[in-house]
Amino acid sequence: MEILTRLNAIQAIQINWGIIVFTCIQFTIWALLSLLLAEVLRDSYHVLCHQVRWLAKWHNKHHTAYKRDFSIVSLKAYQESQLYHDILESSLLVAVVTPLAFVVNQAGFWLGVVYAWGFLYGASVRYFQGTIDTDYTHLPGPLEEVPSVWLVNRTYHWRHHFDNVNAYYSGVFPLVDKLIGTALSLQGKTVAITGASGALGQALTAELVKHKAKVVALTTRPEQISTSDGIKVLSWQIGNEASLKDSLQKVDILIINHGINVYGARTSEAINSSYEINTFSALRLIDIFMTTITGADAKATKEIWVNTSEAEVSPALSPLYELSKRALGEIVSLKRLDNVCTIRKLILGPFKSQLNPYGVMSAQQVAKAILFLAKRDFRNIIVTINPLTYIFFPLKEACTSLYYRIFSKS
Repeated sequence: MEILTRLNAIQAIQINWGIIVFTCIQFTIWALLSLLLAEVLRDSYHVLCHQVRWLAKWHNKHHTAYKRDFSIVSLKAYQESQLYHDILESSLLVAVVTPLAFVVNQAGFWLGVVYAWGFLYGASVRYFQGTIDTDYTHLPGPLEEVPSVWLVNRTYHWRHHFDNVNAYYSGVFPLVDKLIGTALSLQGKTVAITGASGALGQALTAELVKHKAKVVALTTRPEQISTSDGIKVLSWQIGNEASLKDSLQKVDILIINHGINVYGARTSEAINSSYEINTFSALRLIDIFMTTITGADAKATKEIWVNTSEAEVSPALSPLYELSKRALGEIVSLKRLDNVCTIRKLILGPFKSQLNPYGVMSAQQVAKAILFLAKRDFRNIIVTINPLTYIFFPLKEACTSLYYRIFSKS
């Protein structure tokens, strides 16, 4: 009997621990959901402030309070921005989230209520104290980081104020921007693209024009490119990338898209041309473009997109194409660690082009998908029909990045 009593006691303890663990997990899930809901509501209201005229009148008080370096125009303008934007926004958030907590009736959900009240308290203190004590995303000074991916930093939010007020709406988590495609604005951006006379180059050019970007077509075959729609055509030659430096000064986004495919050849000439065009020429352009990233706001607007292709992780039935593209991809992963600017990789599957007449995707489809994902701030843009690439490439990139971070120096 004594043994049975002890066993029952142990089982009761195990059941109690199970209930405790389940309760903690349930609390955590509801707490995270409440925080996410609060941010979605804040950002949705922010979107409305730029779409609804009478809301915009109040919200503009916030925009007019800051100079280009995020310093304050005046104490009066700052206080008005707190009253007409921050206090109003957080009050509405509290008014929505607090009743929801009673309806949901979950303890974890009250964290979202505390979170909302925290915004209201901070805005009220800043308004009534009559002193400037701005929040993190509005701290004055030069931009030292590239725009972040998972959390909104100063550089990310700077773009909303001074790059395009109709984009970059998110305040803490850029979820809303990713969903509606406002995490990157192409409007008014100067975009230079190499390999512009190729199938993908022409398709990307057409799509960029539709997104109101100003395109600079860099090509070795200028006669094959139409100058309609205001497209600027610049001729250049492999090995003479330095001649493009002056032209790249005012470029916001450089898309490195040129390449060569020698298929099954393995001669010395084929090896040299594959690496010279696919790898070294691209790397020289990256280095030259990085020298143009100067000034207080260059970190926010300058980007490099590199077409490394699916050959980074999958066979392309062309050994030298694979080797040279993989080399480019590895070094780009290394350069990313320096955070000089945002660098996106284009991991593209087989599309029909001069390099691959047997491609199964169209260049137009690929170009549309690239811009769709770029506007949602994907740093590794994968467009392919091979489902394994969507699994293997992120794993490979994460492991490679960690390895380089540990064993390399800036």
